[in-house]
Amino acid sequence: MPSGLQHVENLLIRYRGRTIDVKTLSGGMYEGLIADVTNDYVTLKIKGASGEVDSVTILLHSIESIMVRDAG
Repeated sequence: MPSGLQHVENLLIRYRGRTIDVKTLSGGMYEGLIADVTNDYVTLKIKGASGEVDSVTILLHSIESIMVRDAG
């Protein structure tokens, strides 16, 4: 794994269980709770407007930026 992706994986592991914003290289924006992290992807739990919870999986190499939302 390239060292940059290892850094992203380590960062996401550190913030597991916290809410983050993720911007992807394709321009997608996601806000959710970090549910799972592997060396290839992160899975976020996202709460919809009606209260239902869904999951989205984002490949690490497609992440442009990450911002932690809660103070933890």
